[in-house]
Amino acid sequence: MFKKILIANRGEIAVRVIRACKEWGIETVAVHSDVDRDSMHVRLADESVCIGSHQPANSYLNIPALMSAIELTKAEAVHPGYGFLSENANFAKILEENNIKFIGASSKLIKMMGDKIQAKKIAKEHGLPVIEGSEGGIKDIKSAKEICKKIGFPVLIKASAGGGGKGMKIVHKEEEFETLFSTAKSEAKKYFGNDEIYIEKFFQNPRHIEVQILSGKNLTVHLHERDCSVQRRHQKLIEETPSPVLTDKIRKDLFERTVNMVSKIGYEGAGTVEFIYEDGKFYFLEMNTRIQVEHPVTEMVTGIDIIKEQIWIAYTGETALKQSDINPRGHAIECRINAEDASKNFQPSPGTIGMCHQPSGFRTRVDGAIFQGYKVTPFYDSMVCKVITQGRNRTEAIQRMNRSLDEFVIEGITTTIPLHKILLNHKKFIDSDFNVSWLDNEKVI
Repeated sequence: MFKKILIANRGEIAVRVIRACKEWGIETVAVHSDVDRDSMHVRLADESVCIGSHQPANSYLNIPALMSAIELTKAEAVHPGYGFLSENANFAKILEENNIKFIGASSKLIKMMGDKIQAKKIAKEHGLPVIEGSEGGIKDIKSAKEICKKIGFPVLIKASAGGGGKGMKIVHKEEEFETLFSTAKSEAKKYFGNDEIYIEKFFQNPRHIEVQILSGKNLTVHLHERDCSVQRRHQKLIEETPSPVLTDKIRKDLFERTVNMVSKIGYEGAGTVEFIYEDGKFYFLEMNTRIQVEHPVTEMVTGIDIIKEQIWIAYTGETALKQSDINPRGHAIECRINAEDASKNFQPSPGTIGMCHQPSGFRTRVDGAIFQGYKVTPFYDSMVCKVITQGRNRTEAIQRMNRSLDEFVIEGITTTIPLHKILLNHKKFIDSDFNVSWLDNEKVI
């Protein structure tokens, strides 16, 4: 097994990886910016290295600084977590060239599946249904309008290198198209350095379904699905498993096709294949070649530590699991707790945490890196922790989440806990009568 792993990330995911490493008996190296030197991940790691200032470009996205930290500490492998450099093919390639193991997909596969146009072609080649739209990137307005006439409005303009809702525009009618087309290209260039965009049919009432996979050289297994349809502006708020809307027949077809594609492309590691689901049909959306924020809901129902499996696959090239080993039990829900004021249009709420009491109890889990005195800065993502609960069924999981959120006390900052309490007790959520547009179209707070 690896002797030492450097975690190229911060916050709750860095803490999560450190815990998995400790169970393997692996030494850990935390990297941090100047404002994160007192953070939980730095305190828990065996070693720490400051890699720059609070601006991500100067620290967590600073590849030369990370390479220096690796050389200084003699780390054998790097776990990128999610976000930052987790899907950066250039970073993975540099590590490969220096014989440092990247705990994730190969640089070739990161690049291949990170290009949404190419990923869509690959998915189609391997038998996954894809959304109707352009076959590749679109250069000019004329060809874009021809595609729109063919598939009909509304359409979705998307950045081929995009994510997180950036470079993405919904066009409901032809008169809006030219303006939104230009805006999407500008955003794509600004955020991703690549203004290539493509067009797809826009679904009015879809669910967002994703399949968790683990794959080695000789075997790919799935860890069932997650439903991530409670979103605001394409950002997930609540995730759960199993999905309340899939039938066993659809589930079986979804899993078989997903495993087939992932194994055929030679994927190694943990990954997630995402789908749009509407009217009993699913369509390939994208593949994330990294660990997901919402991976704990899958761990809660399967009893499988996905991070430890990631590390094992990186070390051996094989997954230690067979499909028969994966037998989910019950239902799990995750609420992302952000330092935001939902009543003020989700205004960020940085500050110093005062009293902090985290929930516990039967089948309740908190993944976080906060504590009394912890400073939530405005420089990074606003998520401060995640609460995950499991029940024998969906109703019990919701009840347990309500109880857990009632116990949670975070003073000094405003969080989205009140919003989650409203959502969990909303009739539409209880009845699973919602889609990805629910919170954008309906005022709930």
